[in-house]
Amino acid sequence: MKKALIAVLLAWGVALAQPVSGGAPEKFTQSVPDDLGDAWERLQQVLQDWGSRLKERFGGRESSEGRPAISQMLSYRDFLGLSPEQIKKLEQLRDGFQRQSIRNEADARIVELDIAQLLDSPNVDMGKVEAKIREAEKLRADLRIARLRAIEQAKAVLSAEQRKKFREAVEERPPRPPRPAQNPPAKE
Repeated sequence: MKKALIAVLLAWGVALAQPVSGGAPEKFTQSVPDDLGDAWERLQQVLQDWGSRLKERFGGRESSEGRPAISQMLSYRDFLGLSPEQIKKLEQLRDGFQRQSIRNEADARIVELDIAQLLDSPNVDMGKVEAKIREAEKLRADLRIARLRAIEQAKAVLSAEQRKKFREAVEERPPRPPRPAQNPPAKE
C-alpha cells in the first residue's frame, strides 16, 4: 500500500513538472504558492506518520518485540490453564500499559505540534527544535521500554510450564493469511 501511494504521488508530481509544449518560453514564475507548498509538506508528514502507525500496527513480525504478548497470553487462557488470579493480573498489566500508551501518544502528538510551530516561524531556533525532537524520541523510547517491562512482568505471572507452552504455541503458529483486499507481506 505504501509503495502504491508513493507511486501515485510520484506520478502526480511528474505530471505537474512536465512543461507545456508550444508557444514561446516564458520567464520562470513560481507555480506553487508558498501556502500550498507548506500544506503539501504537512500532508507528506501526516502521510508518513500514518504509514508508520500502520506499519507498527499491521507490519511484519520480524521480532517478538512487535507481538501483543499479553493479549496473546489472555487469548490462550484455556490452552495455558490460567487461573482467575493470573487472568486478573494479566488484564491489569495490559490495561495499565494501554493507559500509559495513550498518555504517551498524546504527549508525543503535542510535541510534534510544538515542533511544527517552531518550524513555521521565520527564524527557526534550531536549539529549541533539536530539544523538541529529542523529547519526542525519548517519549518513543520510554514507551518501548515500558512495553518490554510489562511483557516481562506478564511472563513472571505464568509458571515455567505455562511460559514454555505459550512460547511453543506462538512460535509454531502459522503466519496469518492476508485479508482479501490486502497484498501478502513482502517478507515473513
